[in-house]
Amino acid sequence: MRLQVVIPTLNAATTLSAAVAALRAGKTGMTVDILICDGGSVDATTKAAEALGLRVVRSEKGRGRQLRAGAKAALLDGDPDLLLFLHADSTLQPGWEEAVVGFAARADRDEKACYFQFALDDAAPAARRLERLVAWRCRTFGLPYGDQGLLLTPALYRKLGGFNSLPLMEDVEIVQRIGRDNMFPLTASLETSAQRYRQSGYLRRSLRNLICLSLYFLGVPPHVLARLYG
Repeated sequence: MRLQVVIPTLNAATTLSAAVAALRAGKTGMTVDILICDGGSVDATTKAAEALGLRVVRSEKGRGRQLRAGAKAALLDGDPDLLLFLHADSTLQPGWEEAVVGFAARADRDEKACYFQFALDDAAPAARRLERLVAWRCRTFGLPYGDQGLLLTPALYRKLGGFNSLPLMEDVEIVQRIGRDNMFPLTASLETSAQRYRQSGYLRRSLRNLICLSLYFLGVPPHVLARLYG
């Protein structure tokens, strides 16, 4: 089985190695290919990626553009069994391989997509509250974000037309197209850096995310939201 991972990066030199190490720590014999699509980092991201032996492609800045360009480059050499889109500051936790293999064995894998459980690398009670809130959002609305990963087959990715080149909300937009009934959670966790929450404050950051999401559903263009998001 071959898993193709696509990671968009922008000044991610300090977090990339941990994400890659988790992907390479598997024991099932799965082949994991990792491609980085960089959006113009000014730190040592591309050097770090190359030192790790990763394939690096470049595109315009913007996670939607980078995910789309990365997937296009990754699929040029033939289709893997599964595609996994990850953020550079997110690290897969033990059990992820078994969860992925289980999804690959499903008869309906070309119709479904899945995501990991949200976790933060922070022992603060606020982090646990946010994790519970995210779990409720996913359970109630079927709406995971990109920091929970997105796992699907190349066949479904092509059927969807791939990610759209949006500066923000590219994760929400593609999940809407997949459809709530076709999204389901994996049992394994994906731990994301809590740095942005610690810097901005859990309440302030969470409220900003909620406001952006609400405005998106009200029809505010993503490029306007990107300025608000910062």
